[in-house]
Amino acid sequence: MINGHMISAEINGIKLRFETAASSFSPRFIDRGTLAMLSAADLTGGSRLLDLGCGYGVAGIYAAKLIGAQNVIMSDVDGVSVELSKKNAAINGVGDIKVILSDGFTGITESGFTHILSNPPYQADFAVPKRFIEKGFNRLQLGGKLIMVTRRKLWYKNKLIAIFGGVKIVETDGYYVFIAEKRGSQYAKSLK
Repeated sequence: MINGHMISAEINGIKLRFETAASSFSPRFIDRGTLAMLSAADLTGGSRLLDLGCGYGVAGIYAAKLIGAQNVIMSDVDGVSVELSKKNAAINGVGDIKVILSDGFTGITESGFTHILSNPPYQADFAVPKRFIEKGFNRLQLGGKLIMVTRRKLWYKNKLIAIFGGVKIVETDGYYVFIAEKRGSQYAKSLK
């Protein structure tokens, strides 16, 4: 172990185990924001999912259990997170998930995702989530959804509406889960 912990969890009826590092985001328990995001993500067969900023792999590994490892890509800018995600995928029986070291979308060549899930860093300048939202729109197929979770509402709501034309917001446990669907042109009608 990399000076971390082993977490056992059950998410929506799926039992999972994760090794973490002391440097990991939420190393002792699965972040409540991630759990809120996963409760709002409707994943079914035929989904192609990107876990953007995967950390030690919670969202991507959970998704792989539902839609198959071959339909999931996980990425993170942190090398320790990428290694932990690979290890955790194997621990949970979905070791053939593609895990990429990437700063945002720079190392990701795939597109046509049905879902992009992200729990972005809460930085004061919004540079990372701004890139995730703007570049994410182009990587989704029509009808694809960008699902993000944060503790901040107004900036994300305004940015997602500007790019996607609308956004559904679910408030859970002090977190905001944003679900933005690609509806064609950038200036699509607001989501109902």
